[in-house]
Amino acid sequence: MKIEKIEAIALRMPLAKPLKAATATITMRCTILTRITTSDGLIGECFSNNEDTGQQEILRLIEQEITPRLLGQNPLHVEACWQAMHPITRDILRDRRMAIRAIACVDAALWDVVGKSMHAPLHHVWGGQGDSIPAIAMGGYYKPVDDLLSVAREMESLREQGFAGCKLKVGALSPEQDAERVRAARDGAGPGFWLMPDPNQGWSFEQALRFARAIEKYDIRWIEEPCYWQNDKLDLARLRRTVPIALCAGQSEISKAGCRELMAAGAIDVCNFDPSWGGGPTEWRKVAMLAESFGIGIMSHLETQVGAALAAGVANGLCVEVMQPDRDPLYHSLVMNRPKIQDGRMTLSDLPGWGLELDAALIKKIRVN
Repeated sequence: MKIEKIEAIALRMPLAKPLKAATATITMRCTILTRITTSDGLIGECFSNNEDTGQQEILRLIEQEITPRLLGQNPLHVEACWQAMHPITRDILRDRRMAIRAIACVDAALWDVVGKSMHAPLHHVWGGQGDSIPAIAMGGYYKPVDDLLSVAREMESLREQGFAGCKLKVGALSPEQDAERVRAARDGAGPGFWLMPDPNQGWSFEQALRFARAIEKYDIRWIEEPCYWQNDKLDLARLRRTVPIALCAGQSEISKAGCRELMAAGAIDVCNFDPSWGGGPTEWRKVAMLAESFGIGIMSHLETQVGAALAAGVANGLCVEVMQPDRDPLYHSLVMNRPKIQDGRMTLSDLPGWGLELDAALIKKIRVN
């Protein structure tokens, strides 16, 4: 089997309303659908990446620099293909984040070929932990009015929808004000519902400490990336030694080496490495194995369509993250066979590869290139 063609399709879908997190306002859901056609007639495809301004550069890298390296190669030799792509990251005059993301797009499509060639879903190919995984929502974005009431009602609704928990946006207000949002979330969700406040690197160590101490009583599963990026490893490690709440980070890293440094510093209990920002499923699985050796749980940041199989495919996979329709209208409209969520868990597809059935008419409507 050989790779005969690689196609990259940019997709863009505006959000109905802008959503405000601690350090960003989101207005668009972007992705790249990558297809690999093989000499045996198999087509591997997957969409991933949430890159907006760099989308055209990722397309260029796939078309002009990655495709010539992979044409004629065996797509089942995923590691060899990954190593063949990686040299594009070594140009010191480019933003290597875009190169890593381009690799991730192709890598995800390669793994779909692997699953389809074996007539098996990827979490079976990887010898996973089961056919379902806990599902958490991403929510709690800031509202201009009745914010606390909105948070409580949203958590209640998510629990009724079957989610195990919610990653709640905080970090834009003072630690004390955001602690009130967590209180409202717990009141709305009730006991047992996972709450994971996510400040998106919005606070200093001192602010993060004040926040953590204020929310200890609300049964917090973990706090995600509370500290400013410039000294996050040391600040996270110090915070982890100080408060009895688990800490999560890793989405801002673009390699297993970056995640290794977080782990070696004693900075995290949970790693949420993003496969679409960090080199694809191949690199994510290496991070997962590394995390297991440190006794650390792993999940995929964003990208539900790959995150479920990734988490279910390793021993220390914790959950899959699901963005809601107002944050990710693309996933909720593009994937026609979205897995069901019930009693806190998502049941994975038994179709081969990623198991995705995509809406061809929608692809044609929202494609950019």
